[in-house]
Amino acid sequence: MTKSEFIDQVADRAGLSKRDASGAVEAMLGTIEDALRRGSDVTFSGFGKFSVSQRSAREGRNPATGERIHIAASRAPKFTAGASLKKAVN
Repeated sequence: MTKSEFIDQVADRAGLSKRDASGAVEAMLGTIEDALRRGSDVTFSGFGKFSVSQRSAREGRNPATGERIHIAASRAPKFTAGASLKKAVN
């Protein structure tokens, strides 16, 4: 499902115009992004949790040459599904 398809379905289910639904979806995604940028978690009970995972610095290998390379520490977004979402999928 693409973002525009998602917006269409939100508009249909909520009885909103596509423009209002698009604004709501953009606001939600922006709010989650801002919270993760600050290092906060975003939790929706039963649905899941968005958080930031810390990746430590490590050594890797270039698969083409076999040369050792240094991979810097980084932060990555992470989503953990909640019990209700897992149950719905299975």
